[in-house]
Formats: sequence, C-alpha cells, structure tokens
Amino acid sequence: MAKRLSTGISILDREIEGGVPAGSMVLLSAEPASQSELFLYELTAARPSLYLTTVRSDQSVEDAIAAANTRTGSPTVRDVGGDAPLDRANRLIGTLPEEATLIVDVVDALERYDRSRYRRFLNELQTVMVNTGGIAILHGLKGQNIPANRDLTAHVADVVFDLRTKITNAEVENRLVVPKFRGGKALSEPIKLRLAESVNIDTSRDIA
Repeated sequence: MAKRLSTGISILDREIEGGVPAGSMVLLSAEPASQSELFLYELTAARPSLYLTTVRSDQSVEDAIAAANTRTGSPTVRDVGGDAPLDRANRLIGTLPEEATLIVDVVDALERYDRSRYRRFLNELQTVMVNTGGIAILHGLKGQNIPANRDLTAHVADVVFDLRTKITNAEVENRLVVPKFRGGKALSEPIKLRLAESVNIDTSRDIA
C-alpha cells in the first residue's frame, strides 16, 4: 500500500484508513456559504504547507489562520490572484519541498483558463506531487457559476472530498461524501460533520 500522509484532521484520517496516499491530488468541493475553510486551516497542521489564495489577500488568510480556534500550522501564504494567476501558481508550485501540503483556495480562478492550458497545469502539478510525495488540495466552490473545467479537475484528482451543506429552519447540516479515492476505498456512507470552531463529527441523531 502506498505511504499514507495524515490530513491533519484526525476524525477524517480515521475514516480513510490513516490519511491520503502520498503524491495525491485532492478536490475539496464545497458550497461558498459553508465553513470549508476550516478544513483548509486544519490541513496545514500536519506538515509544511504552501497556501495559494486566489480570492482573499495573503494577509487576510494569515489573519484568519492565526485567529482560528483549532489546530493549525504556520503555512507560507501567497496571493496569486490578479493578473496571470495560473503562471504565478506554477512558479510557486515548483518550489515545493518533500512531503509538503499544497492548498489552492480557490481553484476556480485557474479552472477558467483555456482547457488545454489548464490540463497542462494539472499534469505538471501531478508530476510535482508524485516527485515530492506531498498532497495537493484544490478547493473548488459549488456555487452558481461553476467553471467549465471543474469536471477536468474531478477527473484528474485522485481523491474527491464533496462537502454538502443543507440549511433548514433549525440548523445547518454538513455531510462529507468521498465518492472517489484512488489508492484506497471510497466511503460507502457520508460523514456528518459539525463545522464551528473546528472540524468535528456531528453525533446528533437524524430525525426522519
């Protein structure tokens, strides 16, 4: 079995047999109004991390991580938004050390490039991750303006974490579905999560 790397989120590691295979690319798909950034912050705790932000400023991300009331690391944060985000991301990815975590938040800006160019980016990223034995997390939003290349991201990704958020009159319900897991097994059932100050299992019972 390929070497597993901890995600930094213990409850998730338990469900996926210890972590994600080294060299994997992961798509974390989530609603814009979910607190999926908690996943990203906790993912930085396991090992040295490079956090590429395409929407928020690097200072905004650093402040949010510092203020998070959960276990985080001290990632290197770089703003690659603005002009030529794909080129800037490519240059920084080439500097990744061994067994590092790469986070792209959000990948939507890169997915809006020409399909052939974005495909080349994904292939180059895959090569870097295999060579360094790290993990790449591509955070994609499921809003009303999903980029046309999202299907390409999901196809190339080794693992897909699909965070589904349902808002009712009484509560906000989050379930994590793992429909794809190369090098392991996809989860047969979703994990009910509580996203507040940290990522935790929601032990409340479902009411039919």
